[in-house]
Amino acid sequence: MTGKTGLARDALGLGESIVMGVAGTAPAFSAAATTATLIAAVGVLAPASLLYCGLIMFGVTLAFRQLNRVDPNAGASYAWVDRAFGPVLGFLAGWSLLVASALFMVSGTVPAATATLTLVAPAHAADTLVVTLVAAGWLLAVSGVVVKGIKPASYTQVVLTTVEVVILVLVIVAALLRPGPAPAHAFAAGWLGLGGFTPQLFATGALTAVFFFWGWDVTLNLNEETKDATQTPGLGAVLAMVVVLLLFVGFAVATLLVLSDAEIEQAGTNVVLAVADKLLPRPWSYVAVVAVMLSTVGTLETSMLQFTRTMFAKGRDGALHPRYATLHPSWQTPWVAGAVITGIGVVLLLASSLLPSVNQIMKDSVNAIGFQAAFYYGLASFACAWNTRRAALRDPVALVTLVLWPVGSALFLGFVALYSIPTFDRVTNLIGIGGIVAGLVPLFLNRWRRPARAAA
Repeated sequence: MTGKTGLARDALGLGESIVMGVAGTAPAFSAAATTATLIAAVGVLAPASLLYCGLIMFGVTLAFRQLNRVDPNAGASYAWVDRAFGPVLGFLAGWSLLVASALFMVSGTVPAATATLTLVAPAHAADTLVVTLVAAGWLLAVSGVVVKGIKPASYTQVVLTTVEVVILVLVIVAALLRPGPAPAHAFAAGWLGLGGFTPQLFATGALTAVFFFWGWDVTLNLNEETKDATQTPGLGAVLAMVVVLLLFVGFAVATLLVLSDAEIEQAGTNVVLAVADKLLPRPWSYVAVVAVMLSTVGTLETSMLQFTRTMFAKGRDGALHPRYATLHPSWQTPWVAGAVITGIGVVLLLASSLLPSVNQIMKDSVNAIGFQAAFYYGLASFACAWNTRRAALRDPVALVTLVLWPVGSALFLGFVALYSIPTFDRVTNLIGIGGIVAGLVPLFLNRWRRPARAAA
């Protein structure tokens, strides 16, 4: 490891771990960006699709929790897959997270910029160039907070996520208690059941539903900076998943109760505002815009934290150049890795400004992230099952929670990723699949560099 000190030890507690995990999934942003798409795919079965895909994702959460108990490493999936299946798959697991986080510099900052402009300069909210410039401003601001230290980052995250979640809960409660006219869709128990699904319909909904839950694992990348590193981050991830599952299912129900099919289709990625508009008079309904803005800024921060900690761990282990493990002497943060993700984000934003519309930018970046998430989540789940397979044979609970459930989750994620390939355009598939394959280049270049240095 380079630098005089390690990462800041014991900086985060359980509450902050939960907040980080919730922020990583970006509840308001995810709901705004994809609820309309999910309802278009499965109709009133959207809450059930989220519920059961969330339960499937719990298998991955349990796998991460177990792997962290054995080895609390800032590299998380990279380090765990490396130990279970070797350096090639380990490197690619970490690389896929790096690619997903880099892509999120676009899909995270663009909604933040759009929401900001909606509040202060609505006439420019659809102007790609203006949106790109404001997005770059948010990127630089958040980068400054992340590099400054894990405590400033956690304080910022607590404020952002608390306000966001409170607003989202108020919107959900208002929808559930809404007096007056009949609901747009009459609630039925089937909204939360499996009976209405065909295998094809469930798979179609899963393409969108799985994206809702990506990002909670930031708590595990911060394990070296968390009190009781072997226990707290894993528990924080599990509790964060419970919170976001309730939020996502609750908001899907609220949307169906408040908006008609035509209104949902018209709302598109502004569905949170559309629901709030039906429940609250303007300008009070604009709290929904604030929630989406805070959500995207918050998850932009968690994506940067995941990127920098994974790159730090790879540099520390020699899987990447040791410069990426350089820590700031006072702030104890991987500032070189932070500069890398900021630079990548700015370049991607400028490149994305050449696309014809903001919606096209969002569509391509969000869809491509799913490939990377499914890849490294699946590998880590298999690593957990492999590491615990012998002990699990003597413990039925461990067999279910540490082998069968994670393996089932990994297989499901793999199926969803493969099933999605024909549904995406060439650019999305190139970025999604090619982003993972491209990791072979730095992998072998670094292997060539290390023997060359040793010989010198």
